[in-house]
Amino acid sequence: MQTSEEAGRLSQIIDQKVEEFKGLTQGLDEETASRAPAGRWSPKQIVSHLCGPEGRGFLPSIVAIVEQDTPRIDIDPENPFFTEKRSRMTLSELLAEFESEYRRIAEFTTGLSEEQLGRKAHIPLLKETPMSEYPTCAAWIAAIGEHHLGMHIDHMREILQGLGVSAGSHKK
Repeated sequence: MQTSEEAGRLSQIIDQKVEEFKGLTQGLDEETASRAPAGRWSPKQIVSHLCGPEGRGFLPSIVAIVEQDTPRIDIDPENPFFTEKRSRMTLSELLAEFESEYRRIAEFTTGLSEEQLGRKAHIPLLKETPMSEYPTCAAWIAAIGEHHLGMHIDHMREILQGLGVSAGSHKK
């Protein structure tokens, strides 16, 4: 089975977004990373959210689309997945988990064929979106690695601004 150009493109986008996100957190100290503007998530909670459910992450949802016929995927969009274990982790440890999760997604994506990228899932939460509740595997990967990550890059910028620090230029 031949891998597709689209798979390579999606993988590159994920890698670029990961680097952009990590750049925002460069030199962010633990105290600041644990603080949050009123009613908002802390930087550590944003990283935790991007890691997905503890012990699972987001990769299993992509694997399910490739291996099953139209699997149902339920997502919890407002959950930071900030478990007791993650709350005790340092920002560096959370960022390592984040980077590892997206590296696994990018590596898995790179090996996908056009046929696999075209397989569909049933994601009820997406019913009212342009993607519809039956996105292709490629659309789901783009949603996770481009749109979701991109949204939280902007989110992190807002939070850091709310904390009075400029992104990527923190003092240790």
